[in-house]
Amino acid sequence: MQEQFSPVRSTRHSPYSIVPSSDQKPLVSLIAPAFNEALILQDNLSFLCDYMRSLESEYDWEIVIVNDGSRDETGRLAQEFARTHSNIRVLHHRVNRGLGQALKTGFSGAKGDYVVVVDLDLSYCPEHIGLLLKKIQDTQAGVVVASPYMSGGRVSNVPWLRRELSVWANRFLSIAAKRSLSTLTGMVRVYDAEFLRSLNLRSNGMEINPELIHKAFLLGTKVEEIPAHLNWRMQKSQPQQPQRKSSLSSSAKLLRHTWEIFFSGFLLRPVIFFIVPSVLFFLMSLYANAWVLVHCFTQYQRLAQDTQFPDATEAVALAFAQAPHTFFIGGTTLMLAIQLFSLGIVSVQNKSYFEELFYLGTAIYKRNSEK
Repeated sequence: MQEQFSPVRSTRHSPYSIVPSSDQKPLVSLIAPAFNEALILQDNLSFLCDYMRSLESEYDWEIVIVNDGSRDETGRLAQEFARTHSNIRVLHHRVNRGLGQALKTGFSGAKGDYVVVVDLDLSYCPEHIGLLLKKIQDTQAGVVVASPYMSGGRVSNVPWLRRELSVWANRFLSIAAKRSLSTLTGMVRVYDAEFLRSLNLRSNGMEINPELIHKAFLLGTKVEEIPAHLNWRMQKSQPQQPQRKSSLSSSAKLLRHTWEIFFSGFLLRPVIFFIVPSVLFFLMSLYANAWVLVHCFTQYQRLAQDTQFPDATEAVALAFAQAPHTFFIGGTTLMLAIQLFSLGIVSVQNKSYFEELFYLGTAIYKRNSEK
């Protein structure tokens, strides 16, 4: 479905706001996607509410829970909790539609000036919310990401393989984006609501997080990070809650997530997927063709011992008979290098066209959304 955003009051100055600050406190919308979270839902919502009450001198707040087709009691328990809290709402998907669609549903239902995405597992403790909000107000950024991988960040109790995959995935995306960001896949973030309102998001899965960063870069939106502590066992004191399991526990999920990261990197900077292989093939071609020249020169010298003016064509033929693989490898790799380099140039041109169309499409979408 196409997202339509609810009207949001402008209570503070930002690069996207039209109305300047007033005496009214900014409204913060917490978006909490939930899928089969019945065992931890109510306790962790209570923790979030307790923390948000501590910020009420600075912010008004609401929580939007998105029940993404849970097969347990998540939906019912969320509704029960919301009935006792006037600033908590629950949105339901009849079937599981993925993290991306859950976030889009939450964004469309958010009424805040700032939109904070939280993990109901509380793998990032609630105190990160205040730090995110302070950073976005201080920097006037469009997005601020909680990053466990930047200087000052920490990761605790995450399986080694899962941690390493995440670290290298984010490094890969950072290189692809040509940015100094440490975390592009993290879900826990704060957004300026006006920035969100300017976007038409496509992703339905976990790739929505890099998509949001990518589109922020395209629009020239400032993206900031704060050091964060990712801890998968921060609820040890609650014995009724099961230990968190990796979302990448199955091979299928691992392969799907790997492909999503790879594709996100391609969208961020497609040229490197052509130019880098082109350079590698060109270097292989240089090496192989150097041996071709060596073999040809060697055969020419042998022919020169028998005749004063040897035939160069015959020398090449003898060199090919001696080492045909060098000719094949040298020619094939040179051809691939040229083709990939040409595709890289085309990808740069197409990305430029895409950015122009994206600017235009974003302006039209935003104008239509405001009508």
